[in-house]
Amino acid sequence: MNYKNITVAGSGVLGYQIAFQTAFHGFHVTVYDINDAVLEKAKAKFESLSEAYKKDLKATQEQLDKTFQNLSYNSDLAAAVANADLVIEAVPESPKIKIDFYNKLAKVAPEKTVFATNSSTLLPSEFAEATGRPSKFLALHFANTIWIHNTAEIMGHATTDPKVFKDVVSFAKAIGMLALPLNKEQPGYILNSLLVPLLSAATNLLVNEVADPETIDKTWMKATGAPLGPFAILDVVGITTAYNINIIAAEKNQDELKIKTVKYLKENFIDKNKLGVSTGEGFYKYPNPAYKDPDFLK
Repeated sequence: MNYKNITVAGSGVLGYQIAFQTAFHGFHVTVYDINDAVLEKAKAKFESLSEAYKKDLKATQEQLDKTFQNLSYNSDLAAAVANADLVIEAVPESPKIKIDFYNKLAKVAPEKTVFATNSSTLLPSEFAEATGRPSKFLALHFANTIWIHNTAEIMGHATTDPKVFKDVVSFAKAIGMLALPLNKEQPGYILNSLLVPLLSAATNLLVNEVADPETIDKTWMKATGAPLGPFAILDVVGITTAYNINIIAAEKNQDELKIKTVKYLKENFIDKNKLGVSTGEGFYKYPNPAYKDPDFLK
């Protein structure tokens, strides 16, 4: 693995974390997003993220200075990937958006560039043709709070080059991840194959008016010892991601409960820009959500 220049496409909930983690470990990282205004927001998020690295990883100021030196920004896709050895795609969880992105990326990326999708639930085979280089395409999925929950699930598809797969496993290790190679395609990889049903069950309970978010979270936390309940997790992941996943399920199966969930999330959260931790409010209000109160489980 001789990757040096990495482009992270998308600076949202996970994109900016992937970019910062990669730069922290010495790679040259270009952050790409649709316009300069969005990139300016990413720069502000990097400042707060650096404080988390100081607190959680005991990162030195020298390490963080080098991290910022390794970061650059570009809203021109061709320029952003001109020297890329690897492009990590972290655009919204929508097949249409991802296919459109790969169609554009395929036209401007150098022949050497490997493409990796950070899709949470979608299979790489769904986009392989759109990339124009299926043998150099696979999935590389990270968990939220990447610097602490440092998992990297690597999942190829039927025609992924084994050497490319091996190189991406090595890259994941090089940026401080626990590399978790999957032997075959699986919607949701390992993590979300376990997590999504939990979050889905929680939203089902909510939209069916069985219980409110706090009661559901208290139940899960107290009964299992988990540090977060499903609605706290949804706030961290980002409610937009949950919304997009439910839209896909609703359209695919015409499931009445999924349709009801989509409507509920749109009216109560998406339309009100209450998207979770990133906007300061979702199911809880931040920076001091109720579930962090010492009396929450009493």
